[in-house]
Amino acid sequence: MSEKSLDVVVVGAGATGIAAALAFAREGYATALVGEVRAARDGRTVALLDGSVSFLEALGVWDALAPEAAPLETMRLVDATDNLFRAPNVDFKAHEIDLDAFGWNVENATLVERLAEAVGEAPGLTHFPVSADGLGAVQEVFAPGEGEPDEAEEGAERAVRLADGSSLLASLIVAADGRGSKLREAAGIRTRSWTYPQKALTTILAHERDHRDVSSEFHTRHGPFTLVPLPGRRSSLVWVTAPEKAEALAALDDDALARAVERQARSLLGAMRIDGPRGVVPMTGMSVQRYTADRLALVGETAHVFPPIGAQGLNLGLRDVASLRDAAVSANTDPGSRAALRAYERSRALDVRTRTLGVDMLNRTLLAGILPADFLRGAGLHALSAVGPLRRMLMREGVTPTIGTPQLMRRREPRAVAF
Repeated sequence: MSEKSLDVVVVGAGATGIAAALAFAREGYATALVGEVRAARDGRTVALLDGSVSFLEALGVWDALAPEAAPLETMRLVDATDNLFRAPNVDFKAHEIDLDAFGWNVENATLVERLAEAVGEAPGLTHFPVSADGLGAVQEVFAPGEGEPDEAEEGAERAVRLADGSSLLASLIVAADGRGSKLREAAGIRTRSWTYPQKALTTILAHERDHRDVSSEFHTRHGPFTLVPLPGRRSSLVWVTAPEKAEALAALDDDALARAVERQARSLLGAMRIDGPRGVVPMTGMSVQRYTADRLALVGETAHVFPPIGAQGLNLGLRDVASLRDAAVSANTDPGSRAALRAYERSRALDVRTRTLGVDMLNRTLLAGILPADFLRGAGLHALSAVGPLRRMLMREGVTPTIGTPQLMRRREPRAVAF
């Protein structure tokens, strides 16, 4: 068995994992990315919020991605539940919080492809396109001085075992290997999982009318129906509904599905045409007992999973990465030290839990179908529509947390919107 020693090993070659590898290599750490890059086109897109775009700019990826992304200048909520306390439409406009756009929408596969292209050009970054099987024990590189128990882990490494029989040693291992993470299981980190009586149908649509950079989210009794702009007269669809309906919709031919989407969208964008592949995704949730273990940090869907509502999922994962980078850099020569991992744990606890809870509560109020839940949701939307300071506070917090924004997610200069 061969071994190679590095500063940081990132396991998982999805968008979050690749971004983590690029971020650490950018700081001069000898970094490895473990995993095969897969960029399957399944109709899914990601709305990269402003802080995530700043992060991708810092990684040198955004210029290659921008031409294939569409700005989100307005985010519109439409109450389509037909309940007794029907709320008004609420428009969140980016200019109210001094942004050109809340973010940019791009196909998931395109994002992964552009990130993967940057891997080959990043100094100090080595890609191992194999899977990881598990973790080894922590090994001290040098013996600590007598009477220094807090230093016992400084200079230590931990091994990642690869499927080809080799091992990689690193000061810090970043687990970005998804909700079924082998590394999280090997570290003994407990999880809590739950399911919703929903599935999401995803696809890409072409349409007759201009979307005018407006993302429209219809709240229905079975979940949100969302149309998010793409370049040109195209939009991505996330239709969260009952599992049997999602499967029935997915089984329709292109013309019939396009008509069903147009009806559900109340002909907002005119006649529609299916313009990409489609997928069906079960709605689930997962949280973890903790975000770190010895020499190990969890990021992205290894640490949290919730429904695709409010454009929070991948943005939260990228914020994990940016926060971990800050914690590691502050630790100077030892990115996996206890101090660094404690700082990372503190930075993620409130951010992840509040957003997981917020998405979960919104989704469950739609499904509840009871008057008190309808009243509370309707009253909340009325308040957001009428009270400007409240609306602007929610918008700012939704784009990037007010407290603890990672360094690479802070805006450095105005960003122009391309027309």
